[in-house]
Amino acid sequence: MTATPTTETSTTAPAASERRPATARRKSRKQRSGWVVAGWIYMALLLLFTLVPMLWMLLTSIKAQFAALQYPPQWIPEEPTLEQYRRLLSPAGDVGRDFLRYLVNSLWVSIATTILGVAVAIPAAYAFSRFRFPGRTALFYSVLLRNMFPAVVFLMPLFLMMRWLHLVNTQWSLILTYLTFGLPLSIWLLKGFYDNIPVQLEQAARIDGATRFQAFWKIVMPLSSPGIIATAIYAFIQAWNEYIYARTFVSDKSKLTLPVGLQRFFTEYATNWPGLMAASFIMSVPVVVLFLVLQKYFVRALTEGAVKS
Repeated sequence: MTATPTTETSTTAPAASERRPATARRKSRKQRSGWVVAGWIYMALLLLFTLVPMLWMLLTSIKAQFAALQYPPQWIPEEPTLEQYRRLLSPAGDVGRDFLRYLVNSLWVSIATTILGVAVAIPAAYAFSRFRFPGRTALFYSVLLRNMFPAVVFLMPLFLMMRWLHLVNTQWSLILTYLTFGLPLSIWLLKGFYDNIPVQLEQAARIDGATRFQAFWKIVMPLSSPGIIATAIYAFIQAWNEYIYARTFVSDKSKLTLPVGLQRFFTEYATNWPGLMAASFIMSVPVVVLFLVLQKYFVRALTEGAVKS
């Protein structure tokens, strides 16, 4: 009589214990699927938030002036035209000649700032990462102190300094200014990337007879190429989009950069919205191309340089 209850208990207990993990697994799968769906919805909204302004800018640029001012606005123009792009990219007309000059000036300033910024940030970040010297920590954090203040705070002091150096109304004033403001984050980003490169690799190269510079050039530089590319992208975009200092330091029409040159489409009584949108779309092309071509390096630099191993 006592054996039967014992047998039932032993057979039913494992079944109940098996049902509980199965239920927990189904619940966990439902939770994960819910988070996946929420993630896809968030990405779709983020993509919509990013693409809609670009799409509206592109569609407005191929409208006629009257169609661009029509209310309610039309998304798809009935008679699309590329007249604004022909005017901007044709050196025969006044508008195209000025626009191409602004474009070349922006490219020159941005590329020069990028090359100089990377050339200075690489040895500075490497020194902060590999060498120990008095005041290293204080100096490293003081580099980022400038980012605590808005750019307009430094406008007048920098203008007086550039005037003292006889650089006002020259593009070198913009290059030096952009270099100053871009270096802090560039050094910070590259320093975090160098921290993740094992120092033992350089020590092994030194044992094999390489100098410190050869170890840095042949070992560290190839491994840090994603961080260098990310730093170059950041420096280029900052110089490409800057307006305040370009508007203040340069007044010569032949030396203006593209953000300032876009004011040509604003007049006292009217605004050429299709022309402005076409110029803005052309201005956004280099940045978009940089991200599309170098996206994998940029993401890798942010992930590997963000956490110190």
